[in-house]
Amino acid sequence: MKKLYFQLGAVMTVGMLASQDAHAGNDFSKIAENITTSIQSVPGLLTGLSYMFGIMLGVLGVLKIKDHVENPTQTPLKDGAIRLAAGGALFALPIIFEAMFTTVGDTGQVTAAASLQKVEFNLN
Repeated sequence: MKKLYFQLGAVMTVGMLASQDAHAGNDFSKIAENITTSIQSVPGLLTGLSYMFGIMLGVLGVLKIKDHVENPTQTPLKDGAIRLAAGGALFALPIIFEAMFTTVGDTGQVTAAASLQKVEFNLN
C-alpha cells in the first residue's frame, strides 16, 4: 500500500512540475475567450446525455407496458406511454436543435427569404 501512495505522489509531483502557469491574465477579453473555449464541448455533452436518457426512458416505457400487460390492475398504461413519449422527445431533441440551427444560423436571423422557383416540364 505504501508503494501505491509513493507512486501516486510521484505522479502528482511530476504533473505539477510539468504544468504551465494557470493564470490567464486580468483583462475581460481573455476571460471571455477562456469561457468560450471551455464551453465548446457542452453541445456534444448535451447531445450524448439526451440520447442516453432517451434510450433509457424508452426501455423503461416498454418495461412498464409489459408490466401493464401482465397485471393491468396494478400498472396503468399511461405510465409506460408517458415514458415512451418522454424518451422519444429526448431522443429527437438533438435533431431538432440541429434543424433549428441550420434554419436560423449563427446570427439569429434568417439568412435568406423563402421563395418559390418556377418549375417547367419538358413534354417532348
